[in-house]
Amino acid sequence: MRILCIADEVDKKYWDYYKEGAFDGIDLVISCGDLDRNYLEFIVTMAHCPVLYVHGNHDTRYDFKPPEGCICIEDKIYNYKGLRILGLGGSQKYRNAAHMYTEGEMKRRIGKAAKDILFCNGIDLLVTHAPARGYGDMDDLAHMGFSCFNDALDKYHPVYMVHGHVHKEYSAYFKRIRNHPSGTTIVNVCGSYLLDISEDQYPAEGKTGSFIYDLVISMQKNKKRGRYA
Repeated sequence: MRILCIADEVDKKYWDYYKEGAFDGIDLVISCGDLDRNYLEFIVTMAHCPVLYVHGNHDTRYDFKPPEGCICIEDKIYNYKGLRILGLGGSQKYRNAAHMYTEGEMKRRIGKAAKDILFCNGIDLLVTHAPARGYGDMDDLAHMGFSCFNDALDKYHPVYMVHGHVHKEYSAYFKRIRNHPSGTTIVNVCGSYLLDISEDQYPAEGKTGSFIYDLVISMQKNKKRGRYA
């Protein structure tokens, strides 16, 4: 599965300098936040695949007019062809505004998602705006990562975590990819990044080992087949 991950800065080849075929081979698009809603709407129109998103700390405008045709995955597990994706947007709370959270507030969000993670028998991809503390973040509160993300990675072991928030120009030590002790590969997708996930890195659709969840997914899949038969 090929996923186009985007965040923070518009990649002009997917908008200003768009050429036909730019989205060929892309199965899914994921926004990690702080992007113009018009950019997301253009992508969902031209890419002909789902566009998922979480909020960045500057995405308060989405609250009044969310990007049409796109799917918000905040505090939800979204299943895409077997890939279980959890969204937890927002940044550290450095002022009183929407989509900003204290460490305790983010920890409680993860706690609320625990029952859904259990129901799905795990997650394969964690989508956030902010990084995990100590893995590509900075020391100022505005760009500091969440320690509770490390706890979530240690507990649930997703194959990948993708985030934005820390731009390339912020540090001479910018790195795209970092390896977490949990086994999770963490990717800063600022701008854009093509993430390739092989079929052996996540369960086949309806084969997670969670009986009820697999039954629900199989029923949805069969219903969809019947609709287009």
